[in-house]
Amino acid sequence: MSTATQDSEPDLTPRRVAAFLVMVFGMFMAILDIQIVSASLPEIQAGLGASSDEISWVQTSYLIAEVVMIPLSGLLARMMSTRYLFALSAAGFTAASFLCATSGSISEMILWRGVQGFLGGGMIPSVFAAAFTIFPASKRNIVSPMIGLIATLAPTVGPTVGGYLSHTFSWHWLFLVNVPAGILVSLGALALIDFDGPDWSLFNRFDWLGLGALACFLGGMEFVLEEGPGNDWFQDEAVAILFAVMVVGGILTFWRAVTRRDPVVDLSAFANTNFAVGSVFSFVMGIGLYGMTYLYPLYLSSVRGYDSLMTGQTVFVSGLAMFCTAPLAGMLASRVDLRAMLLVGFLGFGLSSWMLTGMTAEWDFQELLLPQILRGMSLMICMVPINNLALGTLPPDKMKGASGLYNLMRNLGGAVGLALINTLLSDRRALHTARLDEALTWSNPEALRQLDLMAANLSAQGLDGAQGALAQLAQRVAGQAVVMSFIDVFLLLTLLFVGLAVMALAMKPPARGAKPPAH
Repeated sequence: MSTATQDSEPDLTPRRVAAFLVMVFGMFMAILDIQIVSASLPEIQAGLGASSDEISWVQTSYLIAEVVMIPLSGLLARMMSTRYLFALSAAGFTAASFLCATSGSISEMILWRGVQGFLGGGMIPSVFAAAFTIFPASKRNIVSPMIGLIATLAPTVGPTVGGYLSHTFSWHWLFLVNVPAGILVSLGALALIDFDGPDWSLFNRFDWLGLGALACFLGGMEFVLEEGPGNDWFQDEAVAILFAVMVVGGILTFWRAVTRRDPVVDLSAFANTNFAVGSVFSFVMGIGLYGMTYLYPLYLSSVRGYDSLMTGQTVFVSGLAMFCTAPLAGMLASRVDLRAMLLVGFLGFGLSSWMLTGMTAEWDFQELLLPQILRGMSLMICMVPINNLALGTLPPDKMKGASGLYNLMRNLGGAVGLALINTLLSDRRALHTARLDEALTWSNPEALRQLDLMAANLSAQGLDGAQGALAQLAQRVAGQAVVMSFIDVFLLLTLLFVGLAVMALAMKPPARGAKPPAH
């Protein structure tokens, strides 16, 4: 029978609600810290005297460490209890944030960012597990929009917050801002969380080989996806070696998962059809969420020449739209067929991508306003039913491990999406440049007319008109090729989300008050 609902109804005390809010704030810090730094990497690079190759590791080390911890957190929560895992993660994350701010070299920064990512990854799944363990089913349409909002809002507003902090104060405040909040979260978690007790006997059966395999698999995958697009994939020796490490680690991880009684990663939740389908949706949502969060600032900085603060102010609209839509999404989830919500959400996201396929190099805040509002609203309308679908019918004993896997799927979707987007942008830019170069011949009357206009304009300013006009035309061609490559990526994202909308229609809706499968 549906024990989750019966057990959790009488236990929902004000203390547990307060504990949950503390956990939600901790998760917000951990997810925000991925994107808050991305907008201010040039300032950190200048401050630490790092090379362009070295500075990318400020992000990569965080992501690799986080993606290893997220699936591991389920076992650690069962072993240590949610209270100790969350408090330890929050305290360690806070200490690592302070050490990042006081780093004197790029090597120190990379080390502490890795520690920060690993401990931050311990907080994220715990919140999802708590939401579906301590709250009764009747309250999930209030809780699910909250965690959905934080999971999507944090990466969206990250560039805005990061740009503001680094411009107004200095890049050190990207990390120092975590310290007072992190101390409060750590103390609040210790004082308030009482959902479960530790089972230290699991430590005696801990699968150290499985942990090593998991680190090789997910760490290698994250490295390959992060570094591959910029280094011509397997032409780079490090990418090729880490790919081999990833394959061996993956084989070992799955072997240990199916042959051990207490594996590091429990894959049994995938036997629940709703969880398996929800995880696929979570993966694709990761592509859309992180892909768009990456593409907007990239366009604004590379094509429009915006700095991090101007970029942040422009993309803040999506976060505002999400915030305003969250209550509506929660209300709809209790009244509307979840398939209809998914259909509307996916089609809305696809439409927001489609609107960007008319982009030109002159597009600014006004042109990007409606697509951003539509994207923000659609993300929230998708996220609530996906959370309810994936985690709503699992038994409590599977929740901790499943929550880690569910969040891992979103992060892996983001990593795969960014790798594909970077590769597509590079390849399509080269293709469009070649095609435009072929069209610009001395027999093209429009090209000659444009050259003459630019040459006359430069000559009137006392400059070398002929040479300057050729340079300007080459620059215009390069800029146009970049915009066309963006349009190609937006078109592919449109097709992806329209395809998801069709999948949503083919799904079976989860029954109201569905009973979790017996185990």
